[in-house]
Amino acid sequence: MRFTDFLKAAVLMCGGAATLLAVVTVLVAERDDEPTVVFIGAAWWFLAAVYGAFLGRRALTNPSIARLLADARWQTSLPEVQPGRVLLNRLWPLIVITLASGGLAFLFPQVAAIACGFAIVAALAWRRQESAVTAIEGRDGVRFYIERTSPVSPIKLVRTPGFRTAEPPVDHVT
Repeated sequence: MRFTDFLKAAVLMCGGAATLLAVVTVLVAERDDEPTVVFIGAAWWFLAAVYGAFLGRRALTNPSIARLLADARWQTSLPEVQPGRVLLNRLWPLIVITLASGGLAFLFPQVAAIACGFAIVAALAWRRQESAVTAIEGRDGVRFYIERTSPVSPIKLVRTPGFRTAEPPVDHVT
């Protein structure tokens, strides 16, 4: 699976997890007649959105992704492309936390409200990483793919040949 596609999917899954947890929080708080949970949760979600937007404000790769790209192993052939397996293999912690928080919400709606805020931070902080990696791929003429590894080991990338972006030089503005 291409790394840029993985980053897009990760942002969308974090956003989906946040939405699911927010809905569960509101429904359970309404059922239990606890509006305070919703109001405090909404304040936390707002703060999480502000913080996530602050973290993701720059169009540059964050240091951990830059290190991951720099450490990518060079390979001339395309690796196996299995997007479902890669997403499950790499995003299983998000799935487990979302399901556990959603399940615990029926006893403690605050748990889902807190987990929702963290999913908001993750989605907004990573929202521009895909375009930054795409720019690096175009500049260097490579493509980055996720290498098949164990679900508990760190992610590793493979660098393959790609197409370099040819743009005319900008000498002056007319």
